[in-house]
Amino acid sequence: MDKIFIHALKSEAIIGIFDWERQVKQTVYVDLEMAIDVRKAAASDAIEDTLNYKRVAKRLVAFIEGSSFHLVETLAERIAALVLEEFGVESVRVVLSKPGALRSSRDVGVAIERTRGDLGA
Repeated sequence: MDKIFIHALKSEAIIGIFDWERQVKQTVYVDLEMAIDVRKAAASDAIEDTLNYKRVAKRLVAFIEGSSFHLVETLAERIAALVLEEFGVESVRVVLSKPGALRSSRDVGVAIERTRGDLGA
């Protein structure tokens, strides 16, 4: 299956379990890998025949900035569901990272993979 990806999509979110984290937006980065057949788009050379990654990015930034979760796991799961439901891809891999979460590391995060079949689960 073909894949369209977005790397290091930067956004701000209320994310974390500590009181101070609930008061201030923190930077998160999202990497997406979305499975979709691109042969029709490659043949037609028309944006209508493919996944418009600009629309995906704008939708995700709006969602993330309006979100408020305790766990990066929850935010990643909701991102995966949104992409599967709204953009009709076959599967999605989401890597969500939160820089500065640990003093001794660059970032922490989670990587998940979901398919359309997981929506009903």
